[in-house]
Amino acid sequence: MYIFPAIDLYAGQAVRLYRGDYSQMTVYSREPVQTALAFARAGAEHIHLVDLEGAKTGKPENLTVIRSIVEQAGLFSQVGGGIRNMETVETYLNAGVNRVILGTAAVKDPAFLKAALERYGERIAVGVDLKDGFVAVKGWTETSGLRAEEFFGQLEDLGVRTVICTDISRDGAMKGANRALYRQLSQTYGMDLIASGGVSSLEDVAALRDMGLYGAILGKAYYLGAVDLKEAVEVAR
Repeated sequence: MYIFPAIDLYAGQAVRLYRGDYSQMTVYSREPVQTALAFARAGAEHIHLVDLEGAKTGKPENLTVIRSIVEQAGLFSQVGGGIRNMETVETYLNAGVNRVILGTAAVKDPAFLKAALERYGERIAVGVDLKDGFVAVKGWTETSGLRAEEFFGQLEDLGVRTVICTDISRDGAMKGANRALYRQLSQTYGMDLIASGGVSSLEDVAALRDMGLYGAILGKAYYLGAVDLKEAVEVAR
């Protein structure tokens, strides 16, 4: 299993939200490139980047800092947040990003998702953000009427390889990963599953590893010092 330490970007800074609430934002670093370099020094080989402003506006608002992170840290990078057209996909891939994550667009515009998959294959991932069993969109500000099981089935049928699944109720809450959810998903679907939201201990990392998950995103627990990144990478292996 791979560990994806996360940098959520807002106004060029590394921040964290509590349960996706933009009014509950904490700034952890004003120099996110240095944060990414620290990830690399700790042994991480992957990084998860989110443009929180882009998630609202549908445009790449933090492209400059994302490009700098990709160029200087040398990590396998995946980026999400407001990627809703082919132009934005191409902008990120041309900036050196390895994989882009479609969230709202994958729900609202399945034709775009299909076209992106046909053009870029495994470089397209889908972010599935769950709130009370339903898929949430637009930076978690809206809940669709789509149940998780129905959407996962659609994604598998389309040939999506990688899915980042976030339990919004756990995100930034330091309450542990929703292990039951990830166990069920990993047993039901054959896609590469990355757990996101609530990973807050080495025990979480070990449990997700033992389920055979592809990856786990480490966010607030890293910034609070609750989980040592170097140890998490070693446990995940």
